[in-house]
Amino acid sequence: MSTSLLEVEAINSFYGDSHILFDVSLTVGRNEVVALLGRNGAGKTTTLRSIMGLVTPRSGSIRLDGRAISGLPPFEIARLGLQLVPEERAIFGQLTVEENLRLAALTAPQAWTLDRIYEFFPRLRERRRSGGRQLSGGEQQMLAIARALIRDAQVILLDEPFEGLAPLIVRDLVRISRDLAAQGRTILVVEQNVVAALSFADRVYVLNNGHVAWEGTPAALRGDPALMKAHLGV
Repeated sequence: MSTSLLEVEAINSFYGDSHILFDVSLTVGRNEVVALLGRNGAGKTTTLRSIMGLVTPRSGSIRLDGRAISGLPPFEIARLGLQLVPEERAIFGQLTVEENLRLAALTAPQAWTLDRIYEFFPRLRERRRSGGRQLSGGEQQMLAIARALIRDAQVILLDEPFEGLAPLIVRDLVRISRDLAAQGRTILVVEQNVVAALSFADRVYVLNNGHVAWEGTPAALRGDPALMKAHLGV
């Protein structure tokens, strides 16, 4: 019996006639943080969208806790315990922070309390009556992650969580991500900020042109400057 909570096996995903992912396989163990790295256009976001059911792979399989989920609609996949925090954050700008959170919790089988969310995100408690449009980029990202957490997600898929944010905000979000991992959350993170991603990941996959080019530990990746330069441009 596999110990992996999330298993992606040899998926091939397309946008129209364009073949984007080629036999991509990866695993994420329970309570593990896995980083998916690669240059722009490598297929990282398509991998997350395929896992979440927003793109249906033409072949291969995806399993969550042993259950096949490939081909299910996104709302069913979410109900089973997967949550995607998209790069564009997709919060409701006309609703307050608290309304965004309550709405996310409505259909969750075991929703977190608001107090538990605010323990992770004290800033959101301060801003709970502010509208989504009034939040800074960092606060919007905190809210996007909080909406996934309040649903008690088994696996959180983070797509470019540090994109466009000031270094101090990135540092705060990395700390929050580490705290989540320490408390047993399972995370698959796609990120261009290699240093930030490696600072809290247990394992790493590197994608190149829709293929898995490498997998290993952050320490092994840091120790291979040629690989970093070839696939990540750093």
